[in-house]
Amino acid sequence: MSDSNTTDFTNPSIFILLGIPGLEAAHIWISIPFCAMYAIAVLGNFTILFIVKREPSLHGPLFYFLCMLAVTDLVLSTSTVPKMLSIFWFNSREISFSACLTQMYFVHSFSGMESGILVAMAFDRYVAICHPLRHSTILTNCLVGKIGLAVVLRSGILALPYPFLARRWPYCRTNTIPHFCCGHIAVVKLACADIRISSYYGLFDLFCVIGMDVFFISVSYTQILRAISHLPTKDARLKTFGTCISHLCAISALYIPDLFSSLMYRFGHNVPLHFLVLFGSVYQLVPPVLHPIIYGVRTKEIRGRLLIHLTHKKN
Repeated sequence: MSDSNTTDFTNPSIFILLGIPGLEAAHIWISIPFCAMYAIAVLGNFTILFIVKREPSLHGPLFYFLCMLAVTDLVLSTSTVPKMLSIFWFNSREISFSACLTQMYFVHSFSGMESGILVAMAFDRYVAICHPLRHSTILTNCLVGKIGLAVVLRSGILALPYPFLARRWPYCRTNTIPHFCCGHIAVVKLACADIRISSYYGLFDLFCVIGMDVFFISVSYTQILRAISHLPTKDARLKTFGTCISHLCAISALYIPDLFSSLMYRFGHNVPLHFLVLFGSVYQLVPPVLHPIIYGVRTKEIRGRLLIHLTHKKN
């Protein structure tokens, strides 16, 4: 390791990203599935945006929220995966301190946005099932825009302390980050200071965002299940609940890996580091890959329009 990685410093100009520590020899092989997943995520989410834009019949609240989710997934995956692949393929491990803090902000802010959009989609399902006759009057384009703005502002503001907290600590141990991206905890663990404030804020943000969002989603689905239970026939209940399956799958794809990744990285002291980093990298890519697949397969409007475009091109 070069002297620049171990020399005492207070404000490092660069950090060194190791990728997946302990598995450096397998980086090329590991990059193959990650590259494929990233390509699927980009293609799938751009396809969602293209179809919704081209089809006026899809210009409604659910599909507007789906477009917001697609944009969020594109930004979130693009903020980390290209750098990860450059580490795997070209051993390009250096990242400037400013770029590291910028990546940190994007990762945390857009993760929060993704969660907020799923809450908005739960609200859409609640209105569609519990108040079907008032759906178009309640969820107007104006309200959808306000909800989107609120999601962006909440996530953007709550993520601001991360780079500021990371910048204020002195770094006098090493500038080598045992990770593929500049996550908040991964960076501040290198500081030679008491970082409890950073750790406490990370937990506050986790439970404030995820905790509140899960609470609101739970309230929405409690009302949805209550409304479904009052439907007269079993077929009607199954058909109505079927409109929520895509959203429930999207929730599972985001929250389960997110929760485990955050808690393991903070408290999994006996878990091998390469497993923590691998799990974190999978978490970064699984939701952006699964969301367009889930909604493309389960949503008949998108599936139907996609088939029309594909058959039209062949003809």
